[in-house]
Formats: sequence, C-alpha cells, structure tokens
Amino acid sequence: MAYLKNGTTPRHAEDDRGERRVFKDLVKKSRSFRGYDSTYQISRQELEDLVDTARYAPSSVNRQPFQYYIACEKEDVDRIQPLTGWARALPEAKLPHPGKEPSAFILICQNLDWDPDETRYVRDVGIVAQTMLLAAAEKGLGGIMIGNYSPARVSEALNLPENLSVMLIVAVGKPDETVVLTEVSPGESLKYYRDEEDVHYVPKRRLEDILL
Repeated sequence: MAYLKNGTTPRHAEDDRGERRVFKDLVKKSRSFRGYDSTYQISRQELEDLVDTARYAPSSVNRQPFQYYIACEKEDVDRIQPLTGWARALPEAKLPHPGKEPSAFILICQNLDWDPDETRYVRDVGIVAQTMLLAAAEKGLGGIMIGNYSPARVSEALNLPENLSVMLIVAVGKPDETVVLTEVSPGESLKYYRDEEDVHYVPKRRLEDILL
C-alpha cells in the first residue's frame, strides 16, 4: 500500500477546479514495491493484459523492437528470483524478505533480428515498463523495475534464443508492504529508507525545486 506523508492513500481527489485527478493518483499509487503476498497467484492472462497495454506505448521510429517473456509458473519464477538484486541502497535489508517474493516476472527483451542497436531503445524500455506498472496498479497489483541482474545468466537460466537480449526485468505481484512518499528540501537526503516497522519511505524533491 502506498501512502502520502499525511497518511492518506492516493484517491480520486479533486483539484481546485473540481476535476478528478485520477491519473496522478494512479502514479502515486504505483510504487517500487519490494514486498509481496507470495501466496497471491497472478494469471498469465492478467500479465498478458499488461503487455497488451504496453504495446500501445510510443516507440522510437515506431520500430517496436521488444518481445516479452512472461514468468508466472513457480518453476520459472524460482529460476529468475535468485538472479535479481533488490534495493541496492539498503544492502543490509536483504529484500525481498523470505516469503515476500513477487508472484511473477515480465522480461522486456529486444529482438536483435528486428533491430540490433540496443542503445537506441533504452528510453523505450522505460516507457513500456512504466506503462505496465501503471496498468498493474490499476488492477490493484504492483511491481518494480529491476536492472540489477546478469543478462547472460538470465538468458541461460531460461534458455532464451541468442537473438533476444534481456533489457529489463519487471517483477509483479500483490503488494504486501507500506510505502510512504515524503517531500524533501534542497540539501536533504534523497536516499530511501525503512523504519523499525519495515515501513518504506521514499523522499521526493518538491515541485518548486525542480521547476526552472
């Protein structure tokens, strides 16, 4: 569950003009979750729907170079999980905690036969990943983008063909932790942290500090 600093959860709030801020609330709700209800099973159909949503996202020169490996069977998930690194800023936390692993993974892979230039589409990777996570949040699910892994080891573990390059791993599951957004002033730390109750805090720069 994601919370704002005042303890409220993102809702369909209204701005000064009485308009519902549905999308902004969805963005606030979509956090990088590192703890899940591992007993919650996500169907392949639900995951395919996330990919289906992402395929409508913009793509550089409209090349659409990605294919997606969906892992929702326990055997597949168990192969991927130990190959991923989580919360590099909190190495002592050893996240996710045992029993709090995600139920599924979606691997964003570039088909090198479609385009061999892997550097050209790094922005596209972020676009489709965020699109999938926003779609997951709309379903009451959550996830996290994982860049800490060895593409070669993941490809070997899953027996992926040589023409597929694993660009990013997206974990998906039913969030089972509390994430709180806070605002910080210039000079204050931007490092995320956890309190003694394992509540996760994410500092964000204030709007007035990022506008030029």
